[in-house]
Amino acid sequence: MSKTMQTGSGETPDTLESHWTEIVEIMQEGLLLVDPDGSIRMVNKALEEMTGYTREEMVGSNCSLFKCDACRLVRSEARGAWCKLFEQGIFARRRCNIVRKDGTCVPILKSAAIIYTRSGEPLGAVETLTDLSELNRKEIELMQLSRMLDERNVFHGMVGRSPQMRRVFHLIEKAAQSDAPVFICGESGTGKELAARAIHDLGPRNDQPYVQFNCAALNESLLESELFGHVRGAFTGAFRHRQGRFEVAHGGDIFLDEIGDLPMSVQVKLLRVLETKTFERVGDTRELSVDVRVITATNKTLPELISQGLFREDLFYRINVIPIHLPPLRERREDIPLLADSFIQRLRAKRDKDIKGLSPQTMRLFMQHSWPGNIRELKSSLEYAFVLAEQGYIEPEHLPQNILEPDEPVTETTPVATEAQEQKQQLVRALRQSGGNKSETARILGINRVTVMNRMRKYGIDLKKVVED
Repeated sequence: MSKTMQTGSGETPDTLESHWTEIVEIMQEGLLLVDPDGSIRMVNKALEEMTGYTREEMVGSNCSLFKCDACRLVRSEARGAWCKLFEQGIFARRRCNIVRKDGTCVPILKSAAIIYTRSGEPLGAVETLTDLSELNRKEIELMQLSRMLDERNVFHGMVGRSPQMRRVFHLIEKAAQSDAPVFICGESGTGKELAARAIHDLGPRNDQPYVQFNCAALNESLLESELFGHVRGAFTGAFRHRQGRFEVAHGGDIFLDEIGDLPMSVQVKLLRVLETKTFERVGDTRELSVDVRVITATNKTLPELISQGLFREDLFYRINVIPIHLPPLRERREDIPLLADSFIQRLRAKRDKDIKGLSPQTMRLFMQHSWPGNIRELKSSLEYAFVLAEQGYIEPEHLPQNILEPDEPVTETTPVATEAQEQKQQLVRALRQSGGNKSETARILGINRVTVMNRMRKYGIDLKKVVED
């Protein structure tokens, strides 16, 4: 490569070394030579383009002209020389930032080394700078793409990618565009509040009020006043007029949670609002008109309450126009890792603990647990684990006792399994015999209603499927 080329005219031999300046100029990386005192002696064209400074502006200036953040650190750490580079002799490749002439910041990859004379004295430094702007742009695009992929599993705060949750998300989107009443049912802890909020946020009323009210929070007399308001003197303590939740929600959406606990007297007034869009304040005879879309939710089985005379059948048909069923966590186990990761990220940021995730053994326990408390129980279990774990992975010893105790049916070869299987079969038969009525099922089996519900959760029994089968 460095062989001399004969010219035949007595001229200086033409070698690659003699074309050094041309070679430097066609380099894609920025190059500069710096004197031992920090003065710039030479730059190439690529550095001009990278920094926005002309060759004339750079040569003779101090290399601090570029305001490199890594160089500031290296200079501050120097003891004998003006720059630590001249003490250690080499500057390992590292990412840093320089400032262009126009004030913009350029991410670069810098390498630097000292050139010495034959006697060992430092002659100067050579630095190469690679522009990372395009690489950074690609990295940002990849991060955004990764975030988009994560967001595909998150729907207005609801995490899931299982077919069941995909159907729920689709139904919520469709329901949001309608003014018809929406009825959200599902076990406690399945995310009914999030679903109701998503319907409001996605709907045409999202810039209007969103009022949330728990129907089980107050007694009957206070409940009616809270929902529909009262006039002064309507009852003892009513010293002034007061708006109810329906008036506050005018033009927007009202979410009535635990609708199954609504007293019969209040159910009548709610039915009237749904049918005529009018109501009266407590203690008043004037009709007030209201424009609200009603969203209701419950973890109870309303047909069962209807059969017991505890809920009006006509009201049920008025609120059940668009039913949305949120599946329990045990029926969408593929979402457990996603949910766990989501909660761990939030807790890690909140508690400032370096918890990486779940160990394989812990994940196995999570996948086996029936989660009777659903997502709320999962979140509480992780909060408990964050108290005990300090760093690394969450291990089984960091979990609450109820997660460690297996609640899945064991193999059929053991007496326990046989007993559990027989208990499940008896429960299924009694549910079919009672038509799905839990109170009647409890009477048939000679147990209380709570035990029926606990066994249904334990064995993952879907009441609807059992009755239909």
